[in-house]
Amino acid sequence: MAVIANAQKQGERIVSFNDFQIPSVIRFGEGALATVKEEVAKKNPSKLFIISDKGVAQAGLVEKLTDVLKSLQLPVETMTDIAGEPSFGLVEKTIHLLNQSEADMVIGIGGGSALDVAKASAALHDKQNLPSYFSGDKVIENRTTPCVLLPTTSGTGAEVTKNAIFADEEAGLKRGIVSPALLPDAAIVDPELTVSCPARVTAASGVDAFTHAIESYISTNATIKTRIYSEKSMKLFAQHITNAVHNGSNIEGRTGMSWASLLGGVSLANAGVGAVHAMAYPLGGTYHIEHGVANALLMPYVFKVIGKTCIDDMVNVASFLEIGDYSKSKHDALDAVIGYLIQLLQDLNLPTSLKELGVKEADLPDLAEQASQVKRLLSNTPYRLSEEQILRIYEDAYEGGE
Repeated sequence: MAVIANAQKQGERIVSFNDFQIPSVIRFGEGALATVKEEVAKKNPSKLFIISDKGVAQAGLVEKLTDVLKSLQLPVETMTDIAGEPSFGLVEKTIHLLNQSEADMVIGIGGGSALDVAKASAALHDKQNLPSYFSGDKVIENRTTPCVLLPTTSGTGAEVTKNAIFADEEAGLKRGIVSPALLPDAAIVDPELTVSCPARVTAASGVDAFTHAIESYISTNATIKTRIYSEKSMKLFAQHITNAVHNGSNIEGRTGMSWASLLGGVSLANAGVGAVHAMAYPLGGTYHIEHGVANALLMPYVFKVIGKTCIDDMVNVASFLEIGDYSKSKHDALDAVIGYLIQLLQDLNLPTSLKELGVKEADLPDLAEQASQVKRLLSNTPYRLSEEQILRIYEDAYEGGE
């Protein structure tokens, strides 16, 4: 997830720089679903393979998509077996189905899980030795299969990121694969597709978007450009999350959260996230806790520690959230942000402790050991957390409260 930071020797001078990567096309707007056929036609495929999840299919959104595509008169095959957190095994099964179908274009429609499977399948379906890509021994250098992604939730930003997260069932943990090849040819964000999203999913995915924004904002890889996206994402989140969760048919709230998710995803893809995500992965791998729920619960306890190294940033975040001006009392800003995050769990009816989620206290040291190995993300955090400190954060979150 980290920004692509490079250093090259030009003569006697070392030149360092950062790349900023997004899909070729990002289309946003109510009714944007109707334009998916234009992006498909550009690639001139002979057959389409649609990847989605059971809930999205039951909500009628897959059928809505196929109706839009009918005028292209192309054969279409669908795979909607995704439920919960996807595994590398499911990706391998999906790629097998894609190969059997002989389709030459992938369309993903759904939440982050469906989109991750879709973009990974498109990037890997013509590759050999898939486990080497899953383990990180090999990086996906290119993608030959066109891919279009349409999110139906507002949170993961998966439609604009170059990473995908899956469960390693053998190891009992979650891991990410990262490559620019995972960026789709087009990301089509239609807020109308999120209206049917249930309140709990809206809450969990919405806070996930905020986690992307705040972690990328303080990331050691953040740049002026990435902070533009993360700042706006946080502002939109604060304005629209409650409306989207508790008044889901309100299109203004849904549109605001779709923007928050998209912008947070762009900042995540180019600056990276940190300790909150690193600590959420073991909870997903061991207890199958939804990613957004794990992030939401851990966030206040992680920032209680790491926020001490970025007080000026916390002053800014408090301003973005409209919870006060702490420019003249900077050290109060962190407490205000932590208080906001804890209250947010209650306001959105999300769990407030690991105990409530069924996590066993005896497992906390093992979770801390697993999280301490997610060095790719921990290195993005402006605080060098030890395994002992990570354990103390888990212990804090286990009891919950302030």
